[in-house]
Amino acid sequence: MPALLFIPKLPEILFILAIAMLLFGGKKIGDLGKGLGEGIKNFKSAIKGDDEKAEDKKPEDKKPEDKKPV
Repeated sequence: MPALLFIPKLPEILFILAIAMLLFGGKKIGDLGKGLGEGIKNFKSAIKGDDEKAEDKKPEDKKPEDKKPV
């Protein structure tokens, strides 16, 4: 049972997150979370065997078509 003694509780987790925020800043932590989420999404799609890549599904990557006013 010695392994159960070192499970971090809420105050320890908050302290670690505060130190990480001071060291890296909010933007880098946000980028890290975004990259982690995209990696998990790509991993799941690779396991399912989808033919399309997850990057192809992003609507913001597509260029808007040039429409001329009539």
